Amino acid sequence: MLGLDRKHVLVLRELRVCRKAFVVLAALLLTAASARAADEPLGTPFVAGISDPDSLQRAIDARITKARALLGAMLGVKGRRTLSNTLHPYDDLLAELQTASATGRVLAAVHPDAAMRRAGEQASRAADAFNDEIRLRPDVYAALGAIHLDGANAQTRYYIERELRDFRLAGVDKRREVREEIATLRDELTAIMAEFQRNIREGGRKLVVQDVADLAGLPQDFIQRHPADARGQITLSTDAVDSRPVALYAVNDSLRRRMYLESQNIAYPQNAAVLKRMLVVRAQLAHALGFENWAAYDAASRMAGDPRTVSDFIDKIVAASGEGAAREYAELVARKQQDHPGASFNAWDRQRYSELIRRTNYDFDSQTLRPYFPFDSVLRGVLDVTSRIFAVTFKPVSVPVWDRSVRVYEMFDGQHLLGRVYLDLHPRPNKDTTGATTYTVRMGVEGRQVPESVLVASLSGGQPNDPGLMTHDEVRTLFHEFGHVMHRVIGGHQQWNRLSSVALERDFAEAPSQMLEEWIWDPATLATFAHHYQTGEPIPATLVEQMRRASEFGKALDVRQQMVFARMSLAYHQTDPERLDPTALGIELHNRYMPYPQVEGSHREVQFSHLGNGGYASTYYTYMWSLVIAKDMFSRFDRGHVTAPRAAMRYRLTVFAPGSSKPAATLVRDFLGRPFDFTAWQRWLNGASSAATRTQSAARQSIPASP
Repeated sequence: MLGLDRKHVLVLRELRVCRKAFVVLAALLLTAASARAADEPLGTPFVAGISDPDSLQRAIDARITKARALLGAMLGVKGRRTLSNTLHPYDDLLAELQTASATGRVLAAVHPDAAMRRAGEQASRAADAFNDEIRLRPDVYAALGAIHLDGANAQTRYYIERELRDFRLAGVDKRREVREEIATLRDELTAIMAEFQRNIREGGRKLVVQDVADLAGLPQDFIQRHPADARGQITLSTDAVDSRPVALYAVNDSLRRRMYLESQNIAYPQNAAVLKRMLVVRAQLAHALGFENWAAYDAASRMAGDPRTVSDFIDKIVAASGEGAAREYAELVARKQQDHPGASFNAWDRQRYSELIRRTNYDFDSQTLRPYFPFDSVLRGVLDVTSRIFAVTFKPVSVPVWDRSVRVYEMFDGQHLLGRVYLDLHPRPNKDTTGATTYTVRMGVEGRQVPESVLVASLSGGQPNDPGLMTHDEVRTLFHEFGHVMHRVIGGHQQWNRLSSVALERDFAEAPSQMLEEWIWDPATLATFAHHYQTGEPIPATLVEQMRRASEFGKALDVRQQMVFARMSLAYHQTDPERLDPTALGIELHNRYMPYPQVEGSHREVQFSHLGNGGYASTYYTYMWSLVIAKDMFSRFDRGHVTAPRAAMRYRLTVFAPGSSKPAATLVRDFLGRPFDFTAWQRWLNGASSAATRTQSAARQSIPASP
């Protein structure tokens, strides 16, 4: 009945051990047998058997119970500790907790049913709490440190070394009362972050337009999707599918201003108090862990290593973009003066007048691209392009999903199943619509667990009779997120779950996604899938070239805007939260780095979702840091034949396939043959400027060869 046959029972009795020892030994055997029996078949979808809050709770409870059983088996080992009796159960229990937590987070973010979203939050918190508990247990730390590594390969040794470091960063070596304080603070922080994200997800705003004439300049298909109600009013949302077109194309200044303010105030005022609590708890937690502030703690496990390196990096990027940003701003002001002499230039003008400059100075209208980017064609394109350059194939499959709009594909290398990807790509009520995110629900272990990723975005399309004509920015978003998918699925085939690519330093994590964006600027690549939705004509190479030239305008201001966010996330976590006014500091940083003022009444910080994400928090700089790496890595590709498989396959083998079995800097060095530097990034930043040589020279003086 317990998985022990009569022979085992007789042997135990003959040992004549005390009753207590007998019970302990039997429990350990039962634990190990239960853990083995609970293994899921290879390739089981993560949502299998989950249909309502009760079934979700049972599924998560089962994973947590299995994790506890594995922990008991690991700690119950007597005698010599080995990879088999200690690291295997440890790695397996982390896999269970990671899948439990990610399943909850995904369903909390995207499920149409409010009860399921709340259940997802609770499930994720329970799994995260157990994971935090493990990181503070000296007995687990001691067990990992006692493993005999005779015959262990380099990847396994690196794994154990990194885990022991992370345990120390978590506070395992602190006094018991300090560990208890840390545990309480971490549990509180998990709840606060969930509340912060929930308020953003559910805090989208609406604005009402009184007359269709107010939509002048917007694409016709946009106007058709927003019919007037019985009172003649038209309702718009702050979802990206509405806010992006308004910012770019709306002639009506008042409409653009209203949309800008509403978009800046998503989750306001709810998140104002939540953000303050979050910063207070992080500061308390950092002090308990022995760090000056959260920024110092957060940087310790990154490539950068410390806040000073991060701050210097931000300063140097700001300096490198200064001349270009001033020149672009002067052009924007001059262009607005043509329409409104004497008028000031405002934050809500930037996208609109950038678009007008691209039309007049570069003979390019971004609306001319949209007919070539119907959603279904773009989706086929991203699948075909990644298939071609990385030598994989995708097959649509039918598995349980949370909404009928979700598409699921399995990715193969020949006949070998590499992983599964869920695509939830269109907006709907109560779904996170503030950006695009890729969740990794299963990290993957070769031969035992197939990686699964969920890509969540809010892109055009998804409605009956709507071709979903996408902007080029939306196409870039899809390719960007698919870069995460490819990295995580291909990198999820290691000996150990925790050597998946998900565990790489977070300031490298955006490089693979930013790399994949490069293919959407290549005329030959675009021509394979960007076909006019009515005529079927491939996108003309001349139009792509116009787009490329026009895209150079505004690049320096974009870089500056990224540094506003980077400095905000860092400064919020270096300042005493009791004295911090997040709104005032956010406006001050915007005004310091951007040539036009932030709008009074804006509360960008409360809908800055990265602040509520433990993987980013104080380290938003990672996007630009990763971009520097991505531009350098792409320099190894033949720009005339970017889909040629040789460089891409080498990239797959040296950067994707190793997962996190090596430090990120080593992976980059393996691919480049040297440490990364800023040369390619500088060339990208200054590419279209008539003053490129001057700016590049100045940038070289202010930026070191490698960070």
